[in-house]
Amino acid sequence: MRIDGSALGGIIFGVLALISGFVLEGGRAGALLQGTAALIVIGGTIGATAISYSMDELKQVPRLMRMAFTRSSFDPVQLIDQLARYSDIARKQQVLALESEIPLAHDEFLEKGLQLIVDNADPALLKQMLEADIYARSAQQKTGASIFESAGGYAPTMGIIGTVMGLVHVLGELSGNPNSLASAIGLAFIATLYGVSTANLLWLPMAHNLKNKAKHDLLMRQIALEGLLSIQQGMPPSLLKDKLMSFIRPSGAPQVADAPAASSKEAQAV
Repeated sequence: MRIDGSALGGIIFGVLALISGFVLEGGRAGALLQGTAALIVIGGTIGATAISYSMDELKQVPRLMRMAFTRSSFDPVQLIDQLARYSDIARKQQVLALESEIPLAHDEFLEKGLQLIVDNADPALLKQMLEADIYARSAQQKTGASIFESAGGYAPTMGIIGTVMGLVHVLGELSGNPNSLASAIGLAFIATLYGVSTANLLWLPMAHNLKNKAKHDLLMRQIALEGLLSIQQGMPPSLLKDKLMSFIRPSGAPQVADAPAASSKEAQAV
C-alpha cells in the first residue's frame, strides 16, 4: 500500500484552485471560512447518508476512505507470471509442492485457491467457492462506493438548506445596518458553496475512485481464478500464460468484465 498521489493531489489542487480564483477576483480567503455553514452541510450530509445505510455498512467508511487515498500494486502481468510459475511447479514436481507457496502468496484469494488445489478439491467446487468470493467482494465494494455517491447527492441539497436558513435569519434583521445585512447575505451563500464543492471535490470523486479500484481488483481476481483452474487441469505454463494474457488488451490497458464470474472470452469482448 502507498499513498494515492493522484487522489490526494487532485483534492488539494481543486481546493487551491477555487480559493485562488476567489482571491484573484478580489475576495478574502478568510471570508470562505464559516463554521456554522460547515456544520449544517457536513452534519446534514452525514446524517442523511447514515439514514440510507445500516450501521455495519457505515462502519466500513474509515476503511473505505483509507482505500480511496492509498493504492495497491496493480500489475496483471506480474500476477500472470506468478500463476505460470505455480503451474511449472505443479507439473515438474507435484501439486502438493504448491503447499509451500501458500504463505508466500500474500493474497487471501490466491492462498484460498492454492489450498483448495493442494487439498485436491473438485474443480467445480473450487470454481464455485472462488466465484462466490469474487461476487461477495464485488458487492461489498459497490456498496462502499454507493455510500460516497449518496453523500455527493445530499451535500448540495444541504448547502441550499443552509443558505435558506441564513437568508431567513437575514430577513429577520432587515432593520439593521445595510452593510452588515449585505455581509450576512454573503455568508448565507457560503453554505451552498460548501455543499456543491464538497460533493464535486470530495464525495463523488471518492466514489469514482473506489469504483475504479474495484474494477482493477475484479480483473486481478478473474485472472487468478482462470489461472488456478488451469493449474488444477495441468495446463503447461506457456499455454496458461497465453490464455491469461487474453484478459489484457493489446494496448496494455486492463480489460474488465461486468460480471464477477465472467470467462476470459467475456472479459476480452468488453
